[in-house]
Amino acid sequence: MELSFDPNALRSPLGRLATERPGASRVFHRHHLDFCCGGHVTLEQACERVGLSPTTILEEIQSEEARPQSFQRWDQKPLSELVDHLLVHFHEPHRRELPRLVEMAQKVESVHALKPDCPRGLAEHLQQMHFELEQHMLKEENILFPMIRHGHGAMAAMPIQVMEEEHRDHAKNLERLRALAGGFAPPEAACNTWRALYLGLAELEAMLMEHIHLENHVLFPRALAGR
Repeated sequence: MELSFDPNALRSPLGRLATERPGASRVFHRHHLDFCCGGHVTLEQACERVGLSPTTILEEIQSEEARPQSFQRWDQKPLSELVDHLLVHFHEPHRRELPRLVEMAQKVESVHALKPDCPRGLAEHLQQMHFELEQHMLKEENILFPMIRHGHGAMAAMPIQVMEEEHRDHAKNLERLRALAGGFAPPEAACNTWRALYLGLAELEAMLMEHIHLENHVLFPRALAGR
């Protein structure tokens, strides 16, 4: 397949590619390339670190672009519309899903406690993630997002700095989550609840990474620049 990308794409940050190229975030997630908190790293650098071919990654992104899909250029939408999108497509689902996942993890750990591949500590970690994420979202909803909606994003450097630091904590929590859940690959003898739990955790990881990406690489820079 002939690449339609400018060769400069190899030196583009992951965050920019995820913002501008349909399907790029799915490809990055598939290969565990951190495009949220690590979105400032270029594609070339990110692939070199993990032994991937950047050209192959670009080919996969091009294949994704060829598929019919709904893709929004949030770097070109009004900031208030982006804030609404974050609330509806990330804040609300996080609040629905995390309690459900905690409950499922508790059940799996209780029923399968004696099995060697039981994900011990998973429910406790999810509860901590739920608490930290809820506190984080409340800060955004009560302080940062109203500032941005009222056109005061350029004065929000301090709250944005706090949010970015907490995003780094969320990224560490996701790494721990993946480790506790064995890469979200259920053992062969896993029950339906166990399998559904790991599927839900994989979806949570993808959603939270996309959430952080949109804030770190689209919302925050635009708000600070007043555009």
